[in-house]
Amino acid sequence: MHRSRRTLRAAAALAVTAGLALTTGCAPEVSQAATPTTTTPAPPPPPPTFPWPLTGVATTDPVERPALAVKIENSPESRPQSGLNSADVVWEEVVEGGITRFVAVYHSTLPPEIGPIRSVRPMDAAIAAPLRGLFAFSGGQRPFVDAVSAAGLQVVSHDGGAGGFYREQSRYAPHNVYANPADFIAQADPAHLADPIEQFRMASAADQPSALGTGTPTAVVKLKLSGVSTPSWGWDPAQQSWMRFEGSTPATQADGQQLKATNVVVLRVDIVNTRYTDPAGNPVPETDMVGGGQALVATGGRTLQANWTKASASDRVVLTDAHGTPILLAPGNTWVELVPNRTGSVAVG
Repeated sequence: MHRSRRTLRAAAALAVTAGLALTTGCAPEVSQAATPTTTTPAPPPPPPTFPWPLTGVATTDPVERPALAVKIENSPESRPQSGLNSADVVWEEVVEGGITRFVAVYHSTLPPEIGPIRSVRPMDAAIAAPLRGLFAFSGGQRPFVDAVSAAGLQVVSHDGGAGGFYREQSRYAPHNVYANPADFIAQADPAHLADPIEQFRMASAADQPSALGTGTPTAVVKLKLSGVSTPSWGWDPAQQSWMRFEGSTPATQADGQQLKATNVVVLRVDIVNTRYTDPAGNPVPETDMVGGGQALVATGGRTLQANWTKASASDRVVLTDAHGTPILLAPGNTWVELVPNRTGSVAVG
């Protein structure tokens, strides 16, 4: 097929143009490829956090396990105790002879050793029932042991043959029963595997603890639980904690650390003697945990007058202010002091 003249003339013109470009040093225009744009990937979102139910402290790695309540001795012969600073909540109660004992509750942290562990008392079932977990102790009169079981708690009894208890060779009996709390948790039966529910209302990141908002600046909370038990709590700004004293002596645990709390909750309670006695013939007292009364909440160097109610043995203690508003505690551990209405006293300064 022959090309048309018009086509040939166009081809010739194109050749001339190309020749001119070569002779004049001008290159034909070449389109440049666009430079690729690099995009920095967005950082991954932070892992979700969950509050421990008994402390309100946030964690990214929650562990599902039951709460463990343990009866810890507080006679002079038992001090210094082991593992109390690792407890989420500690309750202090008056027992026979005016001495006190603790119900230490472990959930978020399990220390390697706790003790000395002693016998159960009549009010312990109502203290620990809302936890719906395990209760470990060494000895106790049959009605008190039965009350713990009837409250829905799993009994972990040294005298009952439960494992995990051992005798500390550096102590003398009966002040030498100790345990690794993980050994107790491992014995939880299928009915007692669940996490505990919140016991006190804890402030979240968006809230302010109640005492910080409307409380009175306070340096020390002095308590009289009996004629032989006069603990006190002093606010330490450096540690942002309430530090415990037995009388005027710093209360320490076996590793030398002073006992401390983020919150101290004082409940004014009625105490009555039961018909039971201890081996020395002293009547065994019982704290009435059902009902209500006056309370004091210490958080962050401030104290707030409050009220407490507990509808039944299985219900939690509810704290409210003078207007009936629920009280929020600061995230952290809490000590609960059960101070007798008739013979005890509370002073702040």
